[in-house]
Amino acid sequence: MTMETLQKGHLHPITQITREIFAIFQELGFAIADGPELEDEFHNFDALNVPKDHPARDMQDTFWIKETDYNETALINNKKREEVKTKMVLRTHTSSVQIRYLENNKPPIRIIVSGKVYRNEATDATHEAQFYQIEALYVDKNVSLAHLKGTLENMFKKLFGNDVEIRFRPSFFPFTEPSVEVDMKWKGKWLEMGGAGLVNPKVFEAVGVDPKEWQGFAFGFGIDRLVMLKFGIDDVRYLYNGDLRLVNQF
Repeated sequence: MTMETLQKGHLHPITQITREIFAIFQELGFAIADGPELEDEFHNFDALNVPKDHPARDMQDTFWIKETDYNETALINNKKREEVKTKMVLRTHTSSVQIRYLENNKPPIRIIVSGKVYRNEATDATHEAQFYQIEALYVDKNVSLAHLKGTLENMFKKLFGNDVEIRFRPSFFPFTEPSVEVDMKWKGKWLEMGGAGLVNPKVFEAVGVDPKEWQGFAFGFGIDRLVMLKFGIDDVRYLYNGDLRLVNQF
């Protein structure tokens, strides 16, 4: 086989979009952060102000790992948190990375996070039991929803074009207050993209950050959804079934 007949490899569309978003946020001074997919209950739920009786903790939503209780000592602002027994889950969102970063880094903070997350649900054209999220955390003084909206407009315009519009709708998430759903107007239609808001003061308190001194915003979107819109893919399962007829188009 000659060099001319060798087929070159290429990046998966999820990887392509992830790298595009990373580049957009690195231009704004954001660092890339990462964390474990096997997560403990404190970082995945407790520190994010998710109540003990919240439906997201139920077996129908979360993959709990059986018989893996263990003791962990976490560092919060370089001080040891008391050793506690914790249960393990396959992380349900990448927000746990925000908590780990806040534990070990002092504000101001700008991070962008991407990774695989897991939800215990049936699969169909728009849902998978595993998928990729992209989210960001910005912590500084005097942060407002205007900073959040401007940041998101910049991202969506660079991904989808300058004629994109975004809007906020009131919502609720335990880890942000106020919370909003983010819609993007693209090709004449409003499309729901994900959740966002200002960081709830209780989240800051859980990791030893003074909410009277610092504020922040955070958002989270499914990368799969962005890929499907940008490339006109109508079934999320195509991204994971290993069919090279789809992947080779990119």
